[in-house]
Amino acid sequence: MSSQISSPQNISDRPQVRPAAEGWDQAVTTEGRPLLQFKSPRVKQPPVHLADMTLAERQDKMKELGLPAFRAKQLSTHYFQHYTTDPERMSDLPKERRAELAETFFPTLLTEVKRLKTDNGDTIKFLWRLFDGSLVESVLMRYPGRITLCVSSQCGCGMNCPFCATGQAGLTRNMSTAEILDQIVQANRVIAEGGLGGKRKDAGHDAERVTNIVFMGMGEPLANYKRVMNAVHRMVDEAPEGLGMSARGITVSTVGLVPAINKLAGENLPFTFALSLHAPDDELRDELIPVNSRWKVDEALDAAYGYFRATGRRVSIEYALIKDMNDHAWRADLLAKKLNQRARGWVHVNPIPLNPTPGSIWTSSDPAVTREFVNRLNDAGIPTTLRDTRGKEIDGACGQLAAAE
Repeated sequence: MSSQISSPQNISDRPQVRPAAEGWDQAVTTEGRPLLQFKSPRVKQPPVHLADMTLAERQDKMKELGLPAFRAKQLSTHYFQHYTTDPERMSDLPKERRAELAETFFPTLLTEVKRLKTDNGDTIKFLWRLFDGSLVESVLMRYPGRITLCVSSQCGCGMNCPFCATGQAGLTRNMSTAEILDQIVQANRVIAEGGLGGKRKDAGHDAERVTNIVFMGMGEPLANYKRVMNAVHRMVDEAPEGLGMSARGITVSTVGLVPAINKLAGENLPFTFALSLHAPDDELRDELIPVNSRWKVDEALDAAYGYFRATGRRVSIEYALIKDMNDHAWRADLLAKKLNQRARGWVHVNPIPLNPTPGSIWTSSDPAVTREFVNRLNDAGIPTTLRDTRGKEIDGACGQLAAAE
């Protein structure tokens, strides 16, 4: 279903700020349009790691090394359940082969460069250096009863959104399945060592490992579809083949790559799908989210609704509220109208206060404007929850991941 709705004119006294890249030159095509990079450049790929393989492939590799297949399960247990690649801690493996096995199955993928922690200790931002020198970040957050990790899926990003720090350098390359997964395993190791504070003081339940994943770090996940989906399957595979996580705790996001959204329903996993919309009208979204020049708002919403119809899983709409740019009341009404035209009860909207930068056009909406935007959606029957912006003090919140040393 698609509908053409013209943007109302002159119904708000507040100005209309237009998107513009600040402090950097936005890459453009010869026609002057923002450059989009859907394919990873041809560069050297990381070495194959245990997490890149299925359990059967690990078993075959073991046999190639002259060892029985059951050793693959033992090695997988060390990595996915004990979070270790240290051969000295693998006492159930033949002593004379431990170092060889660790070298073969556990090439170094992510080396920690820097760790920033909030004052209360409940949020950590990691800066990782990959095998080729590329830098990526992930953010670990403790909440009551759960721990969420925001993971990166690409080195840089090719979607070129003017308000996102990650997109400023363009796309370096896709991350491998194992590089994505190693962010989780290393985070679990930090948690097990007591490195994530902020525990509950009321004797309530505290999670002891990562329970929730959001693909909202660096990169456009659906532009790295195969590796991201391999990683998701490995996250939910029963231990020791994978991490044994619940698919319902995993959120895969996109700025609107419609063909890839249409593929998601066939994965047969009940993860959450999130569409980063940020504007309900094509006029603004063309400038705010350059991929909208390929697939318009209604096409992206149709694909998202198709995901709901195929899976029964409610879709999340992410919407960064930017002062005087996309936070006008009429846009809340237009968004509600477009969502309700498709169905009721299929979607949940998460407005996100943009992380403010002094003197920038990119700043968060005034509290009263935010309240009105949220209230209009709720009044129209759209479940809407203002998202917590964790990690602002360590530049670890949405749109702030720039991977700088």
